[in-house]
Amino acid sequence: MSRSTKFSIKHLIQTVVFGAALCAFANAAAGEVSRALFTTGIDNREPVSTIDSADSSALRSISFFTELQDMAGQTVTHQWTYQDNVMFEKTFEIKADRWRVWTSKTLIPAWSGTWTVNVLDNDRTLLASKSFEFQ
Repeated sequence: MSRSTKFSIKHLIQTVVFGAALCAFANAAAGEVSRALFTTGIDNREPVSTIDSADSSALRSISFFTELQDMAGQTVTHQWTYQDNVMFEKTFEIKADRWRVWTSKTLIPAWSGTWTVNVLDNDRTLLASKSFEFQ
């Protein structure tokens, strides 16, 4: 094997290793949404149930719970939408590597249909999105 071939292979390996390390760092720095769900309530900072649909004659309030990992120092926003309209937004400051937040919305029977909550980061990039049916 020639000296230039050895250099090219060594350079290629270093580039791949550096690129992989850079990707790992970027993913760690960004953090993640480890749980995102609709629930009928929160007890001791944990959801009491998981739901994906609700009967408008039986349920008036619903909560959206999010657990975040490795996002300390950042912010996230819960953006509630109904029929492509933003109905409510709440922004949270993340103060620890594991952070749990939730928002609640009181619904009226006339608002039947699909509701979506988008979880947005500092730059309003979509981190997670969940929907439920209010019938």
